[in-house]
Amino acid sequence: MHHRAVSDISILERDARRFLASARTATLATTGPNGRPRLVPICFVARIGEPGAAPRLYSPLDDKPKTGTDPHDLARVRDLSMRPEATLLVDRWSEDWAELGWLRLEGRAELLEPEPAERAAPSERVLVIDALRAKYPQYMTHRLEERPILRFTIERAVAWGNLEPA
Repeated sequence: MHHRAVSDISILERDARRFLASARTATLATTGPNGRPRLVPICFVARIGEPGAAPRLYSPLDDKPKTGTDPHDLARVRDLSMRPEATLLVDRWSEDWAELGWLRLEGRAELLEPEPAERAAPSERVLVIDALRAKYPQYMTHRLEERPILRFTIERAVAWGNLEPA
């Protein structure tokens, strides 16, 4: 196992891209109003994009039970509206420690709100919603079209351990 920093994340190494694409969840870290980190597991899809473009991750504010009904009231959304800096940890645990690996992604978040024009022409949100439903069949019954999506633009990545496919 070794620790390697990826300085130019626009060209994430092939293993890091595959590791990211195959991961089912990530842990999102935001900063709460008291300055403490706030962690929450999220579902996501990744889009590496064009050469030279920063990778992006997208996470829906879905219909799973929440403490409130307005997704804008979620703690992670409030945190990111005050401090858009976020860190995502994608990791793999195994009892075989030769299989351990993680990818830590640092970037900025923004909220993509639903827009009526999306129904006329495929937008970034529509493509992301299709990708989320392909990755997570559970989202077929969620009203993702009506809810905001978090978009994370990755500025720095640090990888550690074994990122080869399991």
